Amino acid sequence: MQINTPSRTPGRRTPAGRGASTRGKSVRLTRRGRLVLVLTGAVIAGAAVAVPLLSLAGITAGPATLVVPEGWRASQVYDAVDKALALPSGSTRNSVGTAGLKLPGEAGGNPEGYLFPATYPLNKDATPQSVLRVMVDTANQRFGWAPVAAGAQRDAMNVYQAVTIASIVQAEAADKTDMGKVARVVLNRLQRGMPLQMDSTLNYALNRSTLNTTVNDTRVENPYNSYQRMGLPPTPIDNPGTDAMRAALNPPPGNWLYFVTVKPGDTRFTADFAEHQRNVADFNAEQKARSRRSPQVSLPPR
Repeated sequence: MQINTPSRTPGRRTPAGRGASTRGKSVRLTRRGRLVLVLTGAVIAGAAVAVPLLSLAGITAGPATLVVPEGWRASQVYDAVDKALALPSGSTRNSVGTAGLKLPGEAGGNPEGYLFPATYPLNKDATPQSVLRVMVDTANQRFGWAPVAAGAQRDAMNVYQAVTIASIVQAEAADKTDMGKVARVVLNRLQRGMPLQMDSTLNYALNRSTLNTTVNDTRVENPYNSYQRMGLPPTPIDNPGTDAMRAALNPPPGNWLYFVTVKPGDTRFTADFAEHQRNVADFNAEQKARSRRSPQVSLPPR
């Protein structure tokens, strides 16, 4: 479900294709969130990749299963592992430094982006460290093969930067069919020296997922605030799946600089700021009509 900022209100910015200031106006793109069900610690969500059996202490009636959906942040993965292993909150997060994770040097020990979305069977001997190692090893297998490296080099970036772009694509695209175009917008803006101005990076900075981005929010001093900082954020902002990575490496040709999802199934990409503003007006009208039909729902951080 694509999520956009509600209609213009005092002190609130209207959604524009995440972009740079144009003609004295600051514009931005939309962002996407996802609702997931969590029932007694079991995550109910889709994940396409099954990985080798891990271990879960105390389970004798067959292996338990941990599902990591595409686009989850590391913080969500840590919480899910704690629940799956029946450990106190914070146990998995605190184990990152002792897990011996094979991360790129650019990651600085932060596994964000490399906790690969998949279905992970668990058996009785699992630990937070062993679960995290399998996730990172799976990501390295998926991201480290030669065609991935070649695709990254084609756009003058390394694999870690490609994973970072894929994480933005995962957060921003309304659905899989939009991922390539979103990736092209990101690359076009980088190549033109324009700030990304993505709500998804700002929400990561503020540890939230929300429809409402205010002008004050965009002034936050944080390396993940792509309104204030040029280039990519310092790390990925979630853990992208294969489709998002493929889009980051092989986006379609196009000159798009802006996009907005007016309503489900209607995401509009353009290189023309005036056209984009008309699309934003349509979006605001749609949001206003929707707010009259049903109350707004706040989403948990992704």
